[in-house]
Amino acid sequence: MKKFSIKLLITAIFMSISMPCFAAYNNGVWVNDAKSLFLRNKAIILGINIRSFNAVDKNNNDIIEIEKGETPGYFTNAVDRLDELAALGINTIHVLPVTPAGKVKALGTAGSLYAMSDFSKLNSQLDDPDNDIDVFQEAKIFVKECHKRNIRVIFDMPSCGSYDMYLANPDLFLTDASGQPIVPSDWTDVRVFKTQNADGTLNDAVFNLYKKYIDMVQKLGVDGIRADVATSKPYDFWKNLISYAQRNDKEFLFIAEASESWNTPIAKDVVFTPYYKLLEAGFDGWYGSFFNFKDWDTSEKMSKELSLIKSVRSEFALKKQPKAVLGSFATHDVESPVNTGGMPYTNMLIWLQATLPLNTYFVDGIQTGDAYQYKYANQKAEKSYTDDDYYFVHKGKIDIFNFSRKPGGPNKNLESDFQMANKLKTMSNEILNKGELQFLNTSNPNIFAYQIKLKYSSILVIFNKDLVYQSEGKINLKDHTEADMMFPLKSTTQPTFKKKDLILDMAPGEIIVFLISKPDPSQVPKTEKNSWFIKKEIITTNKGPVKKK
Repeated sequence: MKKFSIKLLITAIFMSISMPCFAAYNNGVWVNDAKSLFLRNKAIILGINIRSFNAVDKNNNDIIEIEKGETPGYFTNAVDRLDELAALGINTIHVLPVTPAGKVKALGTAGSLYAMSDFSKLNSQLDDPDNDIDVFQEAKIFVKECHKRNIRVIFDMPSCGSYDMYLANPDLFLTDASGQPIVPSDWTDVRVFKTQNADGTLNDAVFNLYKKYIDMVQKLGVDGIRADVATSKPYDFWKNLISYAQRNDKEFLFIAEASESWNTPIAKDVVFTPYYKLLEAGFDGWYGSFFNFKDWDTSEKMSKELSLIKSVRSEFALKKQPKAVLGSFATHDVESPVNTGGMPYTNMLIWLQATLPLNTYFVDGIQTGDAYQYKYANQKAEKSYTDDDYYFVHKGKIDIFNFSRKPGGPNKNLESDFQMANKLKTMSNEILNKGELQFLNTSNPNIFAYQIKLKYSSILVIFNKDLVYQSEGKINLKDHTEADMMFPLKSTTQPTFKKKDLILDMAPGEIIVFLISKPDPSQVPKTEKNSWFIKKEIITTNKGPVKKK
């Protein structure tokens, strides 16, 4: 990377990056680069539910009442929000399942997105009734519109079939010793597919259904797949399916919902394939264990997780099979961070993902602080499109069971940070992926600090993991000299310096991010002396312009 001055770097971050770069286009034709983007930890992913993505809730009761003239999310009106996503720095969207949802033994009044009843069709609920084209063509247009804005599209591939599908095709499903279809965990609306025969060979009937799904999404122009509960299918299943998909498109991305933290099957008698074997089968990425971050009480646990990821990536790099990890701090399966630690904690997760060597992932609504608290939650429904007459939801998680409101919260300041952090992620990719990551010792165990260094530039991140109490402490910056320049990208309280110690008094959940520029020794006169902060410059922080001494 060419060495930039801090001033030029900041100018680029806050101005130039807002202009989209259409690197995936070649002579006006979209060329899929989703796999390369992900493997370089450049993917900034937002998970969206088309059914609610741009829904119109006129009476603000959180439920979309179609019979009263309210509008659910369609592929067509989803296009209207794409400029918004591009402006926020999103370059990839993860579309939660868009296959038909089961209606028997259903969860919720519209049916769970993950209760798939057909592999080769799109959900008719997403078909806009106000035009003459079918839902497949609408989805194809949506994907093209994403591409026009340099946004890649990955579709979610459900793991199980709905109860409706079981009733119609019982031979496709795995049964227990008593001959009953197997229910995974507490997901009572779905049944587990029989992916293997008794002799261990693949069940072609099920495998061919998944091939049909791949055929369908590739015809739509989709750039990749997120495989739901990938651990529940055997190695050979995935190896063959990934090979089949990438035969047509080498850049077709495969992300496994799998983690090194998971080591048990979703139900008795169901196969379990650990994350490492899934990577060997051809998956390009996995989840890691960042969903446990809220419970990490020491920086050593975070350091250990990042060391494991680095080790796994290095091992596969030697095999010439590059891999990368998804930032799974706040997926749709995890309760909103707003509920866990309020806006400070949500802000912390935004900046952590911008400053770690991993792919960023958030669910739509988090950028403005949605706590996913629905007024109708688990109440008797006025109208249902399934056999469930309750508005079933998971507490604090985005609704995937009903025709619900558009995601979003009231916090515009959080949205500004979200945008700024994504811009930093894009600009500093080389530092994040080629730099050396080191956790720093702090005098207070609640204060975590790490630094990523590359040549003469580095990113320093400090945060108070305590979400309740103020934390005071200091960090020794022994590797820095007076000639270094530090620029606060994210700072609400002002740290002070004493010799080489950074003295901090941090609010609950506060995070501070610095860019540091070390001068090239060959270009700096021995007599030149600079302070750690840029002299005679006005620097924009969260509190506005602040003059540094």
